[in-house]
Amino acid sequence: MESKKYSSYAEIDRDLEILKLEKEIHYQKLLLSFQKTKESFEPQNIINSYLASFKTTISNNYVQIIQTAIPYIIGWFIKRKRGR
Repeated sequence: MESKKYSSYAEIDRDLEILKLEKEIHYQKLLLSFQKTKESFEPQNIINSYLASFKTTISNNYVQIIQTAIPYIIGWFIKRKRGR
């Protein structure tokens, strides 16, 4: 890293202000990241993420599930009509 040559105190103050603002930005990003991580471990969010993945799996296999279940449902109705 090259050392910068300053010609005035105003340049030094400006660079220090920029560094201070960059530090604050990084600190706020860290806080936001921590808050999001903390929220992801709340029971409600864990359940919601589980249900979302379950919903995705079901929606991807919806046709197979219906094709498998229909014969059993029809058989159940037929047995029920006959009184078994």
